[in-house]
Amino acid sequence: QEQFVESGGGLVQPGGSLKLSCTRSMGSFSILPVGWYRQAPGKQREFVASITRDGVPTYTDSVKGRFTIARDNDNNTVLLQMDSLTFDDTAVYFCNSLPPVRTWWGQGTQVTVSS
Repeated sequence: QEQFVESGGGLVQPGGSLKLSCTRSMGSFSILPVGWYRQAPGKQREFVASITRDGVPTYTDSVKGRFTIARDNDNNTVLLQMDSLTFDDTAVYFCNSLPPVRTWWGQGTQVTVSS
């Protein structure tokens, strides 16, 4: 089944960093704009960041200056570098196209910020 696959989550203390990686189970996504999304417990899934096929990034206000999205089309990967993490960043993180395609959602990767 054609899905996005996320990895790199984990447990980190406030102020720490994590780097998430996104790839695709089938086919390339080098021509697609790709977004990172997250869903915190009890909340709706929300947009975090995106990157066009040409590498132009967009961020939601709450992560500007802390998160950096980048893509490596040769390796079919989109990365999300997350720095200065806070408790509010705790969520399951997903990647998908922008706009997202319902059948392309993967399992996500859990990010937990805790002291």
